Amino acid sequence: MAELLRSLRDSQLVARFQRRCGLFPAREASGEEHVVKNYFYYYLFRFSAALGQEVFYITFLPFTHWNIDPNLSRRLVVIWVLVMYIGQVAKDILKWPRPSFPPVVRLEKRIIAEYGMPSTHAMAATAISFTLLISTMDRYQYPFILGLTMAVVFSTLVCLSRLYTGMHTVLDILGGVLITAVLIALTYPAWTLIDSLDTASPLFPVCVIVVPFLLCYNYPVSDYYSPTRADTTTIVAAGAGVILGFWINHFFQLVSKPTPSLPVIQNIPPLTTDMLVLGLTKFMVGIMLILLVRQLVQKLSLQVLFSWFKVVTRNKEARRRLEIEVPYKFVTYTSVGICATTFVPMLHRFLGLL
Repeated sequence: MAELLRSLRDSQLVARFQRRCGLFPAREASGEEHVVKNYFYYYLFRFSAALGQEVFYITFLPFTHWNIDPNLSRRLVVIWVLVMYIGQVAKDILKWPRPSFPPVVRLEKRIIAEYGMPSTHAMAATAISFTLLISTMDRYQYPFILGLTMAVVFSTLVCLSRLYTGMHTVLDILGGVLITAVLIALTYPAWTLIDSLDTASPLFPVCVIVVPFLLCYNYPVSDYYSPTRADTTTIVAAGAGVILGFWINHFFQLVSKPTPSLPVIQNIPPLTTDMLVLGLTKFMVGIMLILLVRQLVQKLSLQVLFSWFKVVTRNKEARRRLEIEVPYKFVTYTSVGICATTFVPMLHRFLGLL
């Protein structure tokens, strides 16, 4: 067993996979970082890697909320936040390095400073795809085999892309998938509780703000700075904002037509041109409002924190300090989550898009 685990952590295994897919290190004299000999795999796995990035989830999840099913979106967000927080914390506790360079070719630079085990890309892709499958198979009428195939293909492509980009070993990916499977199995009995969070007591918002903030503020200390804490705070805060937004909608009766709780069997409506145009319009309006709120709240929160701690404005190093980074990220993305679930639907209703 020990020998098997060592082989799965071997960077040479990742390098061999890259070579089989036509990705090679460049010669030093060439001035290039790598050589691509098979552009089909290159674009396939680069696209698949993007499906595991935060930017995909912060577009896919709002689109699901505004155009498909708010309750489904909330469930996806809660599971996504849970697996990402546990995955990120596990990285900074285990502190397993990423594949060695060389022999591995690294195609991504931003997250090199992060540790490798487990792969949070693999965790997020597995969690989202299979939570979506489990949550919709009793709510919508569609061939189960088709849904299962799509979930497997999506998560597999994201997992293989982490090998291709040189960011993870095989063991990192298997560990991420296994952890996610365990978390889904353990939390599944409580999924119906997630659907009723908006009916909680008036004290509920306090817990939604305080507990996630403390989890982010007491994030494990790393030996050196990496974007892990900031990314984790962004995700957790957005999730807290979404849950709080649902509570606000229910408490203040801002939703004129409540969405039925899961599960409800219904047919998937055919995609028409009018429906597509309406969906894209709602999405663009929502994203513009979210970006505006994000920019305003981030600027205001940084100004307040810089003034409070007497830090020079636009000091990039100061932004990385715990007492500044966590509060401004948390306030900014909690506001984004509330905006996405409360103010964007109100704007849609005002513009006649609902």
